[in-house]
Amino acid sequence: MTESKHWTLKSIAQELGVSNATVSNAFNRPDQLSEKRRNEILAACTELGYLGPNKAARSLRRGKFDTVALVLSDSVSYMVSDPVASKFMKGVAEVLEQHKINLLLFSGSAESVNGVSDFVDGFICYGRPRNGVLVDQLKQIKKKVVTVDFNIHRSASVSIDNRRGAYDVASLAIQSTEDRVAILGLRLLDTHLTCRVYDFDSDAMELDTSIAHQRLQGYIDAISDKQISLSPDRVWNIPESKSDFATIGAKEALSSNPRPNVFLCMSDLIALAVMREALQRGLRIPEDIRVVGFDGIEEAQRMVPALTTVYQHSEQKGRQAAQMFIDDAHHAEILDYELVRGASC
Repeated sequence: MTESKHWTLKSIAQELGVSNATVSNAFNRPDQLSEKRRNEILAACTELGYLGPNKAARSLRRGKFDTVALVLSDSVSYMVSDPVASKFMKGVAEVLEQHKINLLLFSGSAESVNGVSDFVDGFICYGRPRNGVLVDQLKQIKKKVVTVDFNIHRSASVSIDNRRGAYDVASLAIQSTEDRVAILGLRLLDTHLTCRVYDFDSDAMELDTSIAHQRLQGYIDAISDKQISLSPDRVWNIPESKSDFATIGAKEALSSNPRPNVFLCMSDLIALAVMREALQRGLRIPEDIRVVGFDGIEEAQRMVPALTTVYQHSEQKGRQAAQMFIDDAHHAEILDYELVRGASC
């Protein structure tokens, strides 16, 4: 191979004795050349070490990058390991791949989206980022934005009715005015600790668009309608939907006196931790305790007994978000959910 040098479209065309357009067509518009002519030019470019026109410069000229940034609500490593988030991402990827659009994963814990905004066509945001600065930037950025499970009131959004879903599943679990209810919430507090939540403002929750507070409000609505009083020390904050954090909360809740007999959990992973800990203690489900979850992951249905939960169609949600981005939609979509009745209550 000829010694490597920095070739440009213009200099390679001069070297080969052809026009700039001929070289460009060989790489980008093969129908404009005969197959023999195109192969000759590509072979010569390969021999000289020229890989083709600068795609970044071309994208800048077009103002289109064929790349979408998927902003995740937490770190990429955490989100790709979450069964619900991974299914959502699969749905997004399926639609974008069909349209030959690249997907860039972006951590919602990053300091700013400005660093990538000049190189993508826009953003799909899965869950409200924990970094409030990012939310403010997404409200103002001059790019397409589709939000999922929250709404910034400027563009398209996709979600389910989390409050109603939580109400419905809690109503299945609570069967008597004598029931003692515990809520194992997910990220109700801005802390990395598994701990009790003693104070929460119902009026503030009405204004909070986070998934956690929507589900909490749904549980509280159901508890109120069943004419049960929720003890102030029976709500727990689980900082992440992971077994180790959830098990800490489960052990504490199951050790409470009097022990709750109804557990309303904000994710299936939390609910499964409660069930495993209860079974290890010799408790019967649903005779001694009743447990419900939220999300509808496959592991929940393999559990014995199977978990009663709210199944949200995460892949469909991902496909819908991606299609709304492609269609440049500017409306909110509320997707259906299903109540899956297991034997846990």
